[in-house]
Amino acid sequence: MQVSSLNEVKIYSLSCGKSLPEWLSDRKKRALQKKNVDVRRRIELIQDFEMPTVCTTIKVSKDGQYILATGTYKPRVRCYDTYQLSLKFERCLDSEVVTFEILSDDYSKIVFLHNDRYIEFHSQSGFYYKTRIPKFGRDFSYHYPSCDLYFVGARENNVCDINAVHGLFATGTIEGRVECWDPRVRKRVGVLDCALNSVTADSEINSLPTISALKFNGALSMAVGTSTGQVLLYDLRSDKPLLVKDHQYGLPIKSVHFQDSLDLVLSADSRIVKMWNKDSGKIFTSLEPEHDLNGVCLYPGSGMLLTANESPKMGIYYIPVLGPAPRWCSFLDNLTEELEENPESTVYDDYKFVTKKDLENLGLTHLIGSPFLRAYMHGFFMDIRLYHKVKLMVNPFAYEEYRKDKIRQKIEETRAQRVQLKKLPKVNKELALKLIEEEEEKQKSALKKKVKSLPNILTDDRFKVMFENPDFQVDEDSEEFRLLNPLVSRISEKRKKQLRLLEQQELKDEEEEEPEGKPSDAESSESSDDEKGWVEEVRKQRRLLQQEERVKRQEQLKEDQQTVLKPQFYEIKAGEEFRSFKESATKQRLMNKTLEDRLKLEAKHGTLNVSDTTVGSKQLTFTLKRSEQQKKQQEAEKLHRQERKKLRRSASHLRSRPRRGRPFH
Repeated sequence: MQVSSLNEVKIYSLSCGKSLPEWLSDRKKRALQKKNVDVRRRIELIQDFEMPTVCTTIKVSKDGQYILATGTYKPRVRCYDTYQLSLKFERCLDSEVVTFEILSDDYSKIVFLHNDRYIEFHSQSGFYYKTRIPKFGRDFSYHYPSCDLYFVGARENNVCDINAVHGLFATGTIEGRVECWDPRVRKRVGVLDCALNSVTADSEINSLPTISALKFNGALSMAVGTSTGQVLLYDLRSDKPLLVKDHQYGLPIKSVHFQDSLDLVLSADSRIVKMWNKDSGKIFTSLEPEHDLNGVCLYPGSGMLLTANESPKMGIYYIPVLGPAPRWCSFLDNLTEELEENPESTVYDDYKFVTKKDLENLGLTHLIGSPFLRAYMHGFFMDIRLYHKVKLMVNPFAYEEYRKDKIRQKIEETRAQRVQLKKLPKVNKELALKLIEEEEEKQKSALKKKVKSLPNILTDDRFKVMFENPDFQVDEDSEEFRLLNPLVSRISEKRKKQLRLLEQQELKDEEEEEPEGKPSDAESSESSDDEKGWVEEVRKQRRLLQQEERVKRQEQLKEDQQTVLKPQFYEIKAGEEFRSFKESATKQRLMNKTLEDRLKLEAKHGTLNVSDTTVGSKQLTFTLKRSEQQKKQQEAEKLHRQERKKLRRSASHLRSRPRRGRPFH
């Protein structure tokens, strides 16, 4: 059991210590308890009080007998019976739980809000009913007089709560306001602008505060938590907060609870739980768990605090000042009283751990096996007083060595501020050398002027790729670099001159001598000379680039003259007839057009017919194009049919005519 104290308020952590895996058998667990001191000394108040991965929410039933918690993975709910100090049941769910509410005094009626817009109702036997809401829910409250569930969803509201005395429904919006509604008339009765009131002179806010927590206390008091880490206490009769408490972490407030016996407010973000007086805002005590917090639950009528963490173990903390231990673990009061009456120092505070090599250096190897050394792991424990005496006898100049080590550390700290490169990078070596030189000059000037040195590009991870990836290599042969390089070199020289002038001026000021100012004409002449020199260098680079371009053109022209054009052959697909390159180009242009343009073109040629139907839709009729070969074949068939018709007509005509020379009967 771990004990911490702040403002003389002792907090006992009942969930610290190593957790044993579920797959271990009882025999192995007992063996571990015998061998391992940490396992033997831990307190397991409730058996298997943990989740497989993460616990998201935790709540206590109204009768105080059951503790329900949801977590992952897989999504599940676990119910613990405090009278039996063990797990009662576990139910796996289809999706993760955003929050849940216990409607009955025990676990027989539970409502779960899932992150996929589903709402599940569970009874004592298990799953009962499932429905879906139109938007993703973030919180909900139950109105007992009317048996209504009020859900608040995404895009507008974050949290909600119902006053148990008069039934006022309050919801916190993403705009930093709290809206109060009367369920009897279904109208909004008031609005509180908490975002504006949460900003104080000491607070630093980078974004608009939204409401992240909301809790009523009695008929007139209300606490509001913001996403920027402030807690505001309101009296419903006033639109101004009575008190604004800042957590100083800038993290959203997860939950707010009231402790009436000591007039305390318990506010929690993901890092810390703060307990402070609701009248003065003075800190009473605070609790900072090892892992991030997802939710906090105060066991009613006691000094026990339950936390849902970003870890498998759920936290159990007992604060005797807040109240007595619950009835099902009343032995905690006797245990804590005994610890307060007999405070014991840690067993290893008066001993020093040494290895075998340390004993050889001290010349104490002959003590191995004696009562002065206690074997432990890879070394021994020895009395700290004996260790200091032997250390002083063996090395009387220990202070001198300590002093030299401190001086060496100071020197290394000053060296660490410089740019340390064992070797130049593979990419942009010249740029790296230039940056190193500039950094050394800056450090020299910073030491003289006592100014903080700015971070260097070489040590900045954001520009790390520039000296590793070959794609970022500076091309010094490019036109842009050659034109800009005179400007860059001129600017660097100018900067160096300015630094030298400033240093000389400072030295003259220190000697309290009136500096002989340089006339403005001289300064202007220097600047004009620099500008003229830079212009000449740029012109020179331009002339060189033009000459190189002319040489490249002449070489290209010679290559073109020497090359002999060779004929190119194209293959025609089977079934196609080649006419001309012009027709193929026209066909390619037609294929590159959009569908709308092609349809308009086909409608113009008459191959497409668009007509309206009686229903109101469009009807498209296409006439397929025939190839030249098909057209010729059709014309030949047509001619063949015409010749056959002529032959039939001539044959029938000959049959009908009588022959000459024969009598007609």
